[in-house]
Amino acid sequence: QVQLVESGGGSVQPGGSLRLSCAASGSIFRLNGMAWYRQAPGKERELVATISSLGVTNYADSVKGRFTISRDNAKSTVYLQMNSLKPEDTAVYYCKNVRLGIWGQGTQVTVSS
Repeated sequence: QVQLVESGGGSVQPGGSLRLSCAASGSIFRLNGMAWYRQAPGKERELVATISSLGVTNYADSVKGRFTISRDNAKSTVYLQMNSLKPEDTAVYYCKNVRLGIWGQGTQVTVSS
């Protein structure tokens, strides 16, 4: 059974940084494209960043230049480094196994002074 477990969320002041992690189990991780999504209160879930099995990355315009998605196939983990955080980045962040359509449980990120 494929499982995804996110960690690394928390509260930070504007301009701060956080690194989210998503640990995968139950599949051949290196063959799967992965993605990070986020959902703010009262809003639809939106795509933040993707990384293919070959390491090709894409980002939403709202996070380009501030967020970096990466993966460590040896650890079956995908990361989201978030810098220069803004209050509008506040949301629950979810990782997703793109090929299998499996979601993690989410981790809360709050950016506030």
